[in-house]
Amino acid sequence: MRKAYFWGGIHPKGNKSMSRGQDSLPAPQFKTVVLPMVQHIGVACTPLVKPRDQVKLGQKIGDGAGVCAPVHASVSGKVLAVEPRPHPSGREVLSVVLENDGLDTLAPTMHAHHDHRNLEPNEILAIVHEAGIVGMGGATFPTDVKAFSALGKVDCMIINACECEPYITSDDTLICHFPQEALGGTEVLQWTLQPARTVIAIEDNKPEAIAVLRQILRGRTDLELLVLPTRYPQGAEKQLIQAVTGRLVPPGALPATVGCAVFNIATAAAIWRAVYAGQPITRRIVTITGDGVAAPQNMILRIGSSFADAIDAAGGLLEGTKKVISGGPMMGFAQKRLDIPILKGTNAILCLKHGNETLENPVCIRCARCVSVCPMHLQPLYLYRFTKLRSVAQLTRFHLMDCIECGCCSFICAGQLPLVEQIRAGKQMWKEANQR
Repeated sequence: MRKAYFWGGIHPKGNKSMSRGQDSLPAPQFKTVVLPMVQHIGVACTPLVKPRDQVKLGQKIGDGAGVCAPVHASVSGKVLAVEPRPHPSGREVLSVVLENDGLDTLAPTMHAHHDHRNLEPNEILAIVHEAGIVGMGGATFPTDVKAFSALGKVDCMIINACECEPYITSDDTLICHFPQEALGGTEVLQWTLQPARTVIAIEDNKPEAIAVLRQILRGRTDLELLVLPTRYPQGAEKQLIQAVTGRLVPPGALPATVGCAVFNIATAAAIWRAVYAGQPITRRIVTITGDGVAAPQNMILRIGSSFADAIDAAGGLLEGTKKVISGGPMMGFAQKRLDIPILKGTNAILCLKHGNETLENPVCIRCARCVSVCPMHLQPLYLYRFTKLRSVAQLTRFHLMDCIECGCCSFICAGQLPLVEQIRAGKQMWKEANQR
């Protein structure tokens, strides 16, 4: 099928060669892990353990009602504390602190199945829920809720392997090292949602992963591999839907509105492990990269491992490193401290020797570049201005909440306005105003 293209976007330098092919899997175990009860969009989990309890690998240690994804022990050992701890969001979040005994004694909590085709869709979604699976590309919305909302409504399912953020190669590494898990999870989702068309979408800057996918999909007619031209933010949900199908998701609407569902390829692999190995999310591949770390690479890290331990395992920070980011340079968040845990949605730790060079009094030069690159057809400058004016009515009028915070506007801004920073502040202001 002919590829479509989305509006706007940019072509930042990829910098993926730093970590691509430099894989060290898995990482060593660390002495302690910190497991926040907030690792997803939705209701925070309530701890199910208390200090001095003994836990096993894969044991559920946190759960909640409503839109929630359970948290599981990523090691076996003893509960040291249940208390607020630093979180990558910048807040302190109630967390379970575990002392790793190094034994990886398994908890018999989940059952491995031999064939997903013997399961009903609701049974598969229950397994996905119990495994605590969320969007592994960084969105972290509970996958069972997302899939349930798409049941009977979609004719096209897209597996997102684009990984469009610069520097990050965790999904690339997943495909090259564990293609059967990625493909198997795709088949489970395919069986669950029954779409007429299933597409694995990937950007053309990943030749090794493309070759692996072409090999394992050879002769298959039920799965389609679509290689897209590299362009940021190709992997954003609405932009990917437009690139693959030509369909436009209306403002404020969900992909199911246009008959589509999108899942990250790492999410698909996690689903395979839940169904066929009975494993909840206790680990993930993380890219540790940038010119500020000694040995950029991809590692399989336990959820709850600290940024500090992960960076040390990659050779440590180099002299002159100025910034450590959770995620990529476009949408990630700079961190003030490194004793924060890796979460389910942590796909990268980016260490940089250069910081943002900001002007003391940035000024808009009215070049309209921010408008030309915005993939959501927004006017970032006006969102910036109305946030500063604290005008919630105008922010609503200019569709503030449609912003996906991709960072294209900040990247291209000749006046160096902190556009995304202000838009994020505007969203918080909008939410507070609408909760009154």
